[in-house]
Amino acid sequence: MMTELATKKFMVLYLAPTSVLEDWAKTDPEIRKNAEQKMQIEWRKWMEEHAKMISLTEAGGKTKRVTASSISDTKNDIMLYSFVEAKTHDEVTKVFANHPHLQIPQSSIEVMEVRSM
Repeated sequence: MMTELATKKFMVLYLAPTSVLEDWAKTDPEIRKNAEQKMQIEWRKWMEEHAKMISLTEAGGKTKRVTASSISDTKNDIMLYSFVEAKTHDEVTKVFANHPHLQIPQSSIEVMEVRSM
């Protein structure tokens, strides 16, 4: 008798190097506008197709680094994050393998299982 797998929670990080984003900001505004509109359309379509598994997507903002000796402003490669529910890690990674975010040069998506402490 097969048992149904329980749904697990995953955190998905959408990453792009800050240097790539800074270079993109210097691109001709008309070229940038057209490319960004195209990606936004593709992004919305992808999100609608996978809406049942995504419980939250938000953008990262200003970042601070806290160490034992200091607090400082910093930058990281996290642009956005999502919380996703699925039965397996492989299921989530396969779904995100064709995400429009990956059109950004040197971008990546990391999928991490979230567990109770």
